[in-house]
Amino acid sequence: MKHRYGLIAILFIIILFVQSASSYVYGETSPEDTQAILQKTLSIVEIDHEIKRISEQQTQLAKQHETLSAQLLQQEKEIHIQQERAGAVVRSYYTGERDSLLMTVLGARSFKDLFVLYDYYQIIIGKDQAVLDKYQTRYNELQHTSDRIRQTSMELTQMKTNLENQRTRVALLQKEVDKQITASGDAAAIQKLMNELTLYWENVGIYEVKRYFKALASAMQNLPDFVQKQNGAISTTGTTYTIRIAQDELNMFLRSQNEIFNDFAFTFDSNKITASGKRDQLQLSIEGHYTVENEPQNSIRFHVDKLVFNQLELPDTTRNMLEKEFDLGFYPQKILSFVKATDVSTDEGVLEVKLAISF
Repeated sequence: MKHRYGLIAILFIIILFVQSASSYVYGETSPEDTQAILQKTLSIVEIDHEIKRISEQQTQLAKQHETLSAQLLQQEKEIHIQQERAGAVVRSYYTGERDSLLMTVLGARSFKDLFVLYDYYQIIIGKDQAVLDKYQTRYNELQHTSDRIRQTSMELTQMKTNLENQRTRVALLQKEVDKQITASGDAAAIQKLMNELTLYWENVGIYEVKRYFKALASAMQNLPDFVQKQNGAISTTGTTYTIRIAQDELNMFLRSQNEIFNDFAFTFDSNKITASGKRDQLQLSIEGHYTVENEPQNSIRFHVDKLVFNQLELPDTTRNMLEKEFDLGFYPQKILSFVKATDVSTDEGVLEVKLAISF
């Protein structure tokens, strides 16, 4: 299978450059125009996948909303019963019925009668408390279910909007591609090129990209141990700690984790991180930046700003999907448990994280 799609990749590259060059000679489709068509084709493929993902999530959320609504109806019935019982208990205290019961206990003529009556009193009071507790539990469950229904309703509305936006986006891109294909003068060749690209991307490309992201996510789990072992990586000034990681050190660390990074390297620039590499027919470039996040826990989160596969930029839907699927974050509290990250920055060749003592 790998051999088969390796051949497809080679054919794809040959077709891309031969077709682009010949078209340019005859004054029809320039390499830039061909690149633009392929760029949009890849975006359409990936946005279509995003539409499918949203549709599946929407279906699951709709089922969840339906289940919660049924639970709410049942809980409303149960709480009505508990409400009547709790009301009877409260009224008994308000009208003094429990006071008279207590006076009966206190008016016992012997210690034996006193202990018997007190036991009865304790049983009655205990049952009263159980009724009130059960009502409170049912009420809390009702409120929780109600909140979840409101949340799912909001999420469904947002998903519907996202779905409509993505469908509009695909339609516009498809319209542009169709127009460019018609103007190319050789629609059949361009269409063949698009089909080859789609085939290669869906059967090889996306899995190779995910392979790199998976390797990165796995390596980042071990980064705290690596930093702790590096002399001078952690410094302190008063209550402020600073972690500095040089790009050369990071690349060395990654290559020690997985040989996939032998032809892959990180570069730190001013507020920008670039990771790029080439292996066989695959070229991959990732641009992004780090931010400090406090939810769900304090961390340094990596955001993908640009993702380029074989010189074709992937759409934001793919970047977002990969960010959600693979955690490329860095957790300073795994290095020093009593601190939290307050700032992160990159400069030429260095990543710097500021930490403060967490009380």
